[in-house]
Amino acid sequence: MKRVQFNSRFLPYFFLAPQFCIVAIFFYWPAVQAIQSSFYIEDPFGFGSTFVGLANYADMFSSTEYRKIALFTVCFSVVVTFLVLSIGTVLAVKADAVIRGQSAYKTLLIVVYAIAPPVAGLIGMMFFDQHIGPFVKFVALFGWDMKVGLNYFDTAFAMVAIAVWNQIPYNFIFILSGLQGIPASVREAATLDCRSGTRRFWTVTMPLLTPTAFFLLVVNMTYSLFDTFAVIDVIVKDKAADNPITLVYKVYLDGFRGNDIGSSSAQSVILMVVVLVLTMIQFRFIERRVHYG
Repeated sequence: MKRVQFNSRFLPYFFLAPQFCIVAIFFYWPAVQAIQSSFYIEDPFGFGSTFVGLANYADMFSSTEYRKIALFTVCFSVVVTFLVLSIGTVLAVKADAVIRGQSAYKTLLIVVYAIAPPVAGLIGMMFFDQHIGPFVKFVALFGWDMKVGLNYFDTAFAMVAIAVWNQIPYNFIFILSGLQGIPASVREAATLDCRSGTRRFWTVTMPLLTPTAFFLLVVNMTYSLFDTFAVIDVIVKDKAADNPITLVYKVYLDGFRGNDIGSSSAQSVILMVVVLVLTMIQFRFIERRVHYG
């Protein structure tokens, strides 16, 4: 193969320098600052700091509130990831089988992804509003007095529903692309070998989709941990204090509202470690079941 040749060995580094600067300034430098701040109690007005060692971490892990929020974050991430993957897969399989009106059907499913998370949270809150929300009125017919923002379970249900609704189109696009990339000859051979559509999907189609599914698994876990911040902020802002929140939102509350920079930095460091470990587990163990090629 013909390789690109540079007149100077420093020229490639020159081209990469802008990207390296962006990564260093906006990722590595804040990470180092967070690690450093986690060992101090910072003055909220910037007049100084006191070194406290691991006291911020000890207070964090001994807090019942933090453990409760951590448990909710785990449950929230698992449920959201499972639902967006499963629903996105079902919709993609059905869309791939549609013959008439295929373009309109796909467009209606994809268009939701154009909605920004804060707007999605606002639209979702309109559906779950106690006074005008159509979903609240619907479940009231079955005796469910839904009070989003006041009841812990109801608020958690609304968070999951809005987060899943906003992320389904992303999964739909990738899974549909994976389905359309399967050769027609493979599908025809699978149809001859197995008459059951469900069994054919799990034995033939799904193994061929594992690279896409693995990618979406990583993306969806990251989305549920971090990118749902705007949705949660819209739902719980100016509401009663006893509402479910995730660890990322607690970092924001302690750091920007409570001015507890040290504790907020310690929590962000723990989140970085969790994401690092989660990514290592996913690539180390789950990727073994992924079939490429």
